[in-house]
Amino acid sequence: MKKKIKKIYKYECTITGETFKTTAEAKHPDELTTVAAYYQLHPENDDRPLEVKLKLKAKEEEEAAFKALTE
Repeated sequence: MKKKIKKIYKYECTITGETFKTTAEAKHPDELTTVAAYYQLHPENDDRPLEVKLKLKAKEEEEAAFKALTE
């Protein structure tokens, strides 16, 4: 039995610069954004639970503190 090989495409978010992978080729790769970037652009559509928002905010604060320490 042959193993099916999936091609993986890597794209970079145009807003956050975050890199992500997909198995489907994008028609317009310059327009791709991450979920976090989408919610930054459209905060009125942010319907995520409060606990998710708090976890993400804590993670962002940790990363900012770490970045400040390493500079």
